[in-house]
Amino acid sequence: MPIRAVLWDIDDTIFDYASADRAGMLHHLTAEGLVDGETSVDQALRRWKELTTHHWRRFEAGGVAFEDQRRDRVRDFLDRPLTDQEADAWFERYLAHYEAAWALFPDTLPVLDVLAADYRHAVLSNSTIRNQERKLRALGVYDRFEALVCAAELGVSKPAPGAFHAACTLIDLPPEEVAYVGDQPDIDARGAVEAGLTGIWLDRTGIGGRPELTRITSLDQLPGLLRDQTRFGAPDTFR
Repeated sequence: MPIRAVLWDIDDTIFDYASADRAGMLHHLTAEGLVDGETSVDQALRRWKELTTHHWRRFEAGGVAFEDQRRDRVRDFLDRPLTDQEADAWFERYLAHYEAAWALFPDTLPVLDVLAADYRHAVLSNSTIRNQERKLRALGVYDRFEALVCAAELGVSKPAPGAFHAACTLIDLPPEEVAYVGDQPDIDARGAVEAGLTGIWLDRTGIGGRPELTRITSLDQLPGLLRDQTRFGAPDTFR
């Protein structure tokens, strides 16, 4: 059955989250007087990344509210007790620097342009609609997608099949007619496959491995993959 729609992840798939997060936190830590020297900066950035991953996984698992994972991240990073208001204020100051660094990956717009006429497009994200809609509008691509589905409002997160099925239901297509593109091999690609979609792992950093997954290393490879349906029977086509 041909693919009729593409569901997209956002962060580190079409939007360069990692670079924006690093640049934003670097400027924030400098403004807050929390780093001194290159070694201190690297250690702080590495710690922030580790805490972001840890607390985001807690949110995805349904163990904590979206706002609370942010507050816990700040408290752990600063290693001191803070009220919710204090943690929120600290995070908001970070956000100002982070948002100033927002950018799409260079291959995002060209590929969306190439695919626009032949495929429908929607977004499925493990975030909140408020955050992701604001981001997509700021990046100038919100109108490229006919639907935006997010875990916080949905009540279920990737890789649970319910998250993928909810997005397919919203665009009124069966899972077998939908491809999902994301940067996480398990949460995105494997989760999509187990939900009956075509899962495509966007391995931008060239980690490799995972031969059971269909893998691309750049969005430039996506149009050819979607239009050559026989390749879906041969995972990890691009090495």
